[in-house]
Amino acid sequence: MIKNKALHLIFVSLLTAGTAAAAPSPSGGKAGMVPAAYSINGFTAADMPYDVGGAALLRWLASPSDSADTVYQVFVSTLAAGGWIKADEFPSSAKTGKDMDLPFWAWDGHKAEHAVKVEFNNTYGDIPPGTKFQVRVDALRDGKLLAQSAALPVAPRGNWFRLDRLNNLVLLIVIVVIFFWAVSHAKRKGLFIRRIAGLDAIDEAIGRATEMGKPIYYVPGIGGMSSISTIASAFILGEVSKKVAQYDSYIKIPHYDPIVMTVCKEVVKQSYLEAGRPDSYRDDLNFFVSQDQFSYAASVDGMISREQPAAVFFMGYFMAESLLMAEVGATNGAIQIAGTDSESQLPFFFTACDYTLIGEELYAAGAYLSKEPMLLSALKVQDFGKLVVMVSVFFGIIAVAIGAKMHWDSFVQVILNLFKAY
Repeated sequence: MIKNKALHLIFVSLLTAGTAAAAPSPSGGKAGMVPAAYSINGFTAADMPYDVGGAALLRWLASPSDSADTVYQVFVSTLAAGGWIKADEFPSSAKTGKDMDLPFWAWDGHKAEHAVKVEFNNTYGDIPPGTKFQVRVDALRDGKLLAQSAALPVAPRGNWFRLDRLNNLVLLIVIVVIFFWAVSHAKRKGLFIRRIAGLDAIDEAIGRATEMGKPIYYVPGIGGMSSISTIASAFILGEVSKKVAQYDSYIKIPHYDPIVMTVCKEVVKQSYLEAGRPDSYRDDLNFFVSQDQFSYAASVDGMISREQPAAVFFMGYFMAESLLMAEVGATNGAIQIAGTDSESQLPFFFTACDYTLIGEELYAAGAYLSKEPMLLSALKVQDFGKLVVMVSVFFGIIAVAIGAKMHWDSFVQVILNLFKAY
């Protein structure tokens, strides 16, 4: 009995020891094992490249211990202000080296690291050049601090060259070279410009007015001198006035804006001088009407109804007054040529006018009429730019679509970098 009892006690003791050895420790690891400490490795702080100053670039290695609830906080400080200010906070899955908004030729980032751009101006406002900062990074989980990096000094400064915009520089150089080639070619052989029917009809309209002994009305619209369409209208007015002076006809230009009137006076005066008829020029050819939109339209309508002009030009920026004026001219039987870059008014001019310049045809009119080599070259370079954009968009869409289909992420990123404005 005693022997059996002793064997029973030994068996129970061995069983208890084995169970205790197999039980997990309270810390979550095996008995006698200590979990590894969390740390922020490879932390560096440097000036943010390719900027005007006021920013720093922080980089450190992503920790294998990161989880969905791990959060990084970035703190900055200055010797003058003192104390730490939180500049940024983000989850551990965000702001990796691959997420930095820089092209491949100016940045080499990896998903195995974090890269953060810290804007000191957002924290401290306008900072004087040469200000020195200290930065650090904290790692937290569930609001508890896991690790803290060393505090590193950094002094942001402006950079002379934006390497990230190298693609834009290359495109600019190509366009400049093509422009000078176009100028040289235009002077030697001329450049072809597509025929614009509305501009070819200018001679017909002025000739008809001269034969009938009736005036010509040129309406430059209600835009200011800063409007592109008004500037284009002034170019066209110069060529129209030159032909009017050559034919010894009579032109009247009612104005909505006094500044535009002053500019147009000089344009018309110069045109009469170039045509060899300075004696025919009169200051009252350009006259101010009103700066109220519908008062201006009503006044012009009244003039057209009374004087029955043989030709009316509507060139510039127009709004709701376009149909009011064009309808009156059409009712009186005048040849009407219109041009505007206001898309909402084009249907009214199509309906009431004999010829209409659509959008960019208005901008091209000055070069088309004057045949000036510099203007023709500028027009050709613009057309080349549009061609480059259209071709790039077409082939870029195809390349990105193929890359996305084949999961060529690096190839897609290269294509997007090449055509992005940084």
